[in-house]
Amino acid sequence: MIVRIMGEGQVTLSESHLPELNSLDDELLKELESGDEAGFRRTLGALLDAVRRLGDPLPLDSLEPSDLILPSPGATLTEVRTMLRDDGLIPG
Repeated sequence: MIVRIMGEGQVTLSESHLPELNSLDDELLKELESGDEAGFRRTLGALLDAVRRLGDPLPLDSLEPSDLILPSPGATLTEVRTMLRDDGLIPG
């Protein structure tokens, strides 16, 4: 699967990593719902770090259709809420 981190680029990621990413996504959703800014920042950073760590970057000049799009590290709670549309960042 191909994952895009907004403002950074794309990585290829094995679907075998979805359970780890889904766990972080669930935590992020709880923090978004509760308005926990500190938790949101921590978990968003952990989610993005996991994608970077587990994925293989695509060349910067490559533009492939993304299976998942994740917010940039500086995204606000409001911006991420808009992205979610009640579906979560990572499909279950």
